[in-house]
Amino acid sequence: MKKLICLLFLLPFLNACSDSSADATQYTAQAIHDHDRCHLCGMMITKYPGPKGQVHLKGQTQVPKFCSTRDMFNFALQSENKRQIEALFVHDAGATDWQKPTDDAFVDAKTAWYVYGTSKKAVMGPAVASFKQQADATKFAEEFGGAVLAYDKITIALLAGE
Repeated sequence: MKKLICLLFLLPFLNACSDSSADATQYTAQAIHDHDRCHLCGMMITKYPGPKGQVHLKGQTQVPKFCSTRDMFNFALQSENKRQIEALFVHDAGATDWQKPTDDAFVDAKTAWYVYGTSKKAVMGPAVASFKQQADATKFAEEFGGAVLAYDKITIALLAGE
């Protein structure tokens, strides 16, 4: 009987030591619907060309969606938002139509490549074009201009033109 009581007492501790990786949340991009509005500027997202973005925040079920990768970065790079981010997604402009990007072309924004300073226009002027493959970003930059940058090279100062 003593052994049974000891075992029952130890069970919660044994469970606490188990592998917690099963608790890790896997995020996937959500569809952008015709009437979804940009979390930053309020514009209708699907009404405009160019790659879009979305951000998954800690403890939130609502996913902020953006009419452009530029707006997504302007939101995500703010210090009060940065620490709440669990996952970010952007359209792979190399795998979808520029005028009307499709939901199946979302990729992890942190591993994507970006072309900044391109002549190609998006929602409110120059795009921050996003690509899954660096080679696609390089080809795009050769055709439309701009610099190929990794995720961590996109900054608020860069977006502000400083």
